[in-house]
Amino acid sequence: MNDHAIVTDAMTRDFKSVRAVNELTIEVPRGILFGFLGPNGSGKTTTIRLLLGLLEPNQGRAEVLGFNPKTQADQIRAHCGALLEHTGLYERLTAEDNLDFYGRIWHVSAAERQARTLELLKSLGLWDRRKDLVGSWSRGMKQKLAVARALFHRPELIFLDEPTSGLDPVAASALHETLIDLAARQGVTVFLTTHNLAEAEKLCGQVAVIHQGKLLAQGSPTELRAKMSSPRVEFVGRGFTPAAIEALRGYPKVTDVAQSDGHLIVDLKEPSETAPLVTLLVSKGAEIEEVRKDQASLEDVFLKLVEEEK
Repeated sequence: MNDHAIVTDAMTRDFKSVRAVNELTIEVPRGILFGFLGPNGSGKTTTIRLLLGLLEPNQGRAEVLGFNPKTQADQIRAHCGALLEHTGLYERLTAEDNLDFYGRIWHVSAAERQARTLELLKSLGLWDRRKDLVGSWSRGMKQKLAVARALFHRPELIFLDEPTSGLDPVAASALHETLIDLAARQGVTVFLTTHNLAEAEKLCGQVAVIHQGKLLAQGSPTELRAKMSSPRVEFVGRGFTPAAIEALRGYPKVTDVAQSDGHLIVDLKEPSETAPLVTLLVSKGAEIEEVRKDQASLEDVFLKLVEEEK
């Protein structure tokens, strides 16, 4: 079995004069939460449509679960679940009837349909409202039901386009737990687009950042932070005299020092132990109350990547 759920090689899609996906080359390992990040209009949804065989690339190639989207789209969709920009729900049906209908489409047995409906609606906090017509529901509730629809037939790979959009923090947290369980315990690959970078940083084992259809970076959040930012240490205290600051600036691993209201910010060439820096400051008369190792967030990395590309 291929170790990758998704592989693309210079995959490109043009719409007249607009290049929506630009020679995209990515590899998505099986059984992970994979974050696909980019500003609005960067080609995220078009990429999903290409991978599902709903669109054909102008050039390049892709492989999804070992299938070619251009010639084996039906096989791909049989093994995948998807929640794109529309929920795909029937608003004149109840929640349980929606899931039962989709279960029939996937040829799921009656007993399994009942069990799966109970499992998903309970996990997403919708069981008590299962008899309601979906048209009467809030946007957030519909979004949760749409996620249940995408998961219903136990797919190997799930594409989720902004799945927590419209969800309150409690509902979003419950969905996060569901996605973590899918990847960590059930081995399902989750391909997730999101504008919530804190969400991506918390959930995803790997992320890819695209801008105007072009891949800017791929790796774990930790790897991207390490590549895009220097380590930093913040000292809180007093007695940060000019002599103490000069001593720090002369330390081999220090690249910059900034002082502000009892805080000393020290940029380093590489990650290193802070004890020698504390000892140096104390020897120069400083009183250290707190030491904080700072690190760029995934949001910082994302903004820097996009800004550099402009």
